[in-house]
Amino acid sequence: MNVSVPVPNLSLIGPEILMLVLSCGLLMVDLFIPKDRKRIVGVLALLGVVIIGLVTATYWVGLSKPVTTFSGTFVMDRFALMFKEVFLFCTAITILLSLKYLEMEGVSLGEYYALMLFCTLGMMIMVSGADLIVIYLGIETMALSVYVLAGFMRFNQKCNEAALKYFLLGVFISGILLYGIALTYAATGSTQLAQVASVVKAKGLGSNPLLVVAMFLLAAGFGLEIAMAPFHFWAPDVYEGAPTPITAFISVAPKAAAFAALIRVFFYGIQLLMPHWQVLLWIICAVTMTLGNVTALLQENMKRMLAYSSIAHAGYILLGVLAANQMGVQGVTFYFFAYAFMNMGAFGLVIYLKRGNIVGDRVDDFTGLAQTHPLAAVIMVIFLLSLAGIPPTAGFVGKFLLFAAAIKAGFYWLVVIAALNSVIALFYYFRVAKVMYMKNPEPLPQPVPGKGLVLALALVSVFTLVFGIFPQPLMALAKNTAHTFFMFMS
Repeated sequence: MNVSVPVPNLSLIGPEILMLVLSCGLLMVDLFIPKDRKRIVGVLALLGVVIIGLVTATYWVGLSKPVTTFSGTFVMDRFALMFKEVFLFCTAITILLSLKYLEMEGVSLGEYYALMLFCTLGMMIMVSGADLIVIYLGIETMALSVYVLAGFMRFNQKCNEAALKYFLLGVFISGILLYGIALTYAATGSTQLAQVASVVKAKGLGSNPLLVVAMFLLAAGFGLEIAMAPFHFWAPDVYEGAPTPITAFISVAPKAAAFAALIRVFFYGIQLLMPHWQVLLWIICAVTMTLGNVTALLQENMKRMLAYSSIAHAGYILLGVLAANQMGVQGVTFYFFAYAFMNMGAFGLVIYLKRGNIVGDRVDDFTGLAQTHPLAAVIMVIFLLSLAGIPPTAGFVGKFLLFAAAIKAGFYWLVVIAALNSVIALFYYFRVAKVMYMKNPEPLPQPVPGKGLVLALALVSVFTLVFGIFPQPLMALAKNTAHTFFMFMS
């Protein structure tokens, strides 16, 4: 009896293989680098991430239609490629933000960069997962790395508290996600999204109680990383306690990965349950953006304010998911690039203000910045304008696409709520601008930013403006991404 074993197409997981080799290689190289020169590991990680980003981009031309491997459990399409580029960009910027920061905190260790790359590897697996088990493996690879990174400054009590809270809630939600996967298997006999969709359609399971419960549990599982209500409680404490470069990283990259996985599961695997999950996400969307913006008004700590802002932005991005059309996926894809530019830039300015014992994470730490560092103040205003969705910034274009997608899908009242929330957001964003431009600086030591931080701020500020004034190239890529994604669904 001849048994044929399908041979997977390893070329489709080329970026993941390279990331794994780079991560393990850095751990080996770190053994031979003196303790006072660990910056070299960071530079090598940065070069490796840039190379992997270029290699990933080469897949774009050859992927006119989605291709699967590993018996259909792993898909490579332009949707996955775009999000992988978001992760790699966030990783590169985080490394630049970290080079001097780690030295200032006395925790310049090589394993920091390796953990960040393992986290990126997990996210890359997530967005290409066409099977719930593969997506779960990606989530766990990502989460375990993030837990350690959040508590990397182990001598800092806030850092330890942040990591512990994140870990405990993450483990709890991980169990809920697994239960959702188990119920999906019980209802359909498979965890592979293509087969789940086929069984749901063939047997008419669009209102099956078991599958509806599974849908709720899956939404909860993804909701932790998205930081959508009511699974947002970890975000303020973790954002405040974690090392600031890691805060910048987890505010964008894991959120993007969770959204991409949510879209693939809900749009493809359980698409016929759309009437149920649209009602669920409508409520979550309205509550998330309102809770995030209203609570952000009360914050005096910059990192906590940006944490609640991040929760509000999760609500905005849910508009594109709710729309469940090509414009919605285009808006989500574009918005995550814009969000990476502006949010990581805002956290970069928090790092910029760190000097001596001053963390730089209070709103008052920005007092008089326009007088002492006028260019830094201008850059911060650019990020604030983009976060608020005001032209000519990339944030405005992204928010416009999301609102337009929701209007096209008929969610008029939700767009009204989102617009009102955008007005609320103006108050706390421009409170920062007020203290920078309308108050005199205090006699404090002057910050001395590292070259990596300056380069990172320069890149994200330029991208924020360029893609706000000339959004067409990125919009075209996002549109093509959405088109090929819906090809995979058909």
